[in-house]
Parts: sequence; structure tokens; C-alpha cells
Amino acid sequence: MEDREARIIATAVALAEEGGFEAVRLRDVAAHAGVALGTLYRHFRSKDDLLVAALAREAAGLATRMAKQPPDGETALDRVTAYFAAATRTLCRKPKLTRAVLRAASSDEPELAGKIRDFHVVAGDLLIRALRADPAATLATATEHEQRVCAVLQQVWFAALIGWMSGLHKQSEVVAQVRIAAELLLP
Repeated sequence: MEDREARIIATAVALAEEGGFEAVRLRDVAAHAGVALGTLYRHFRSKDDLLVAALAREAAGLATRMAKQPPDGETALDRVTAYFAAATRTLCRKPKLTRAVLRAASSDEPELAGKIRDFHVVAGDLLIRALRADPAATLATATEHEQRVCAVLQQVWFAALIGWMSGLHKQSEVVAQVRIAAELLLP
């Protein structure tokens, strides 16, 4: 990622964390990042596109941390729970940003589908590594059953995060709901 693009994303993150989704106005992002509005639009098509890029940045940071310290646990259930606990902590420590990102990720912009899919691949790779306790595992090399388990757990997690976002659940309940689903899916 080039410096200008990273600066734009960092500015959007700061504005979102300060004031949520509504605070990420592209004119303000461009002004605070020190770039022309046209430059911002060359990198990001919309506010949702920019916020999904922020989600990708958070996922990359989580992947770096997990490469250094993989989820711990004796069983696949324990490791998967540890992964979702870490991923949930990563997102919930910046609550306004996360609410903005979840709103953007729920957008009906067809152009975002590929970026959301890319995020799910990164998250899926991290999840399959936790499931297998294998730092080299990837979703692409997972069995069909493992891919299905990962997909269902990610969907449960996303739904639980939406519940957290709307105030229905506490952060700990997000992880608990994913663990319940994992208990049902894992041998």
C-alpha cells in the first residue's frame, strides 16, 4: 500500500473513531489527509469502499499478531474460540470505527463484494490455522467440510457483531455465541 493510500485510510479511521460513520465525509478525509478530493476518489470509490479498506487494515494487523502468537488451546474448539476472542477484541477496542465498518460492509454496493470476499479469505485463513493448529494452513487448502465450518462460524460472528453494534450483546456474548456454534460444528 502506498503512503498516500495508507494516510487516507488512517485519516478515515481517526474520523470514524471520533464520530462514527457520519464523521467520515470524503471531503474531510481528503482535507485531513492532505490530498486532493480527486486523489481520494482515484483510490476509493466511496465512503463504504474506504471503510472496508480500514477493515482490511485491521485484519492485516490481526494476521501479523497471530503469526507471532497463534491462538492457544488444547482442542480445536479452544483455539477457534481464542481466535474469535482476539478478532472481536481487535474490532471492539475501536467501537465507533467498528460500527462504521460494519455498516459499510453491509452496504449494497456491488463493487465492495470483492473486497469483502478478500477480508473473509484473510479471516478464513486465520480461522483454519486456529482450527488445525497449523500456521501454514490456508482456507484454499482446507477440506470442503473445514471450509463450510469456517464460513458458518464467520457468519455467526458477523451476526453477533451486528447484535453488539446495535447494543443487543456485550463483547463477551459475541464470542460466546460463536463458541456455541463451534461446539455444534466441531467433532
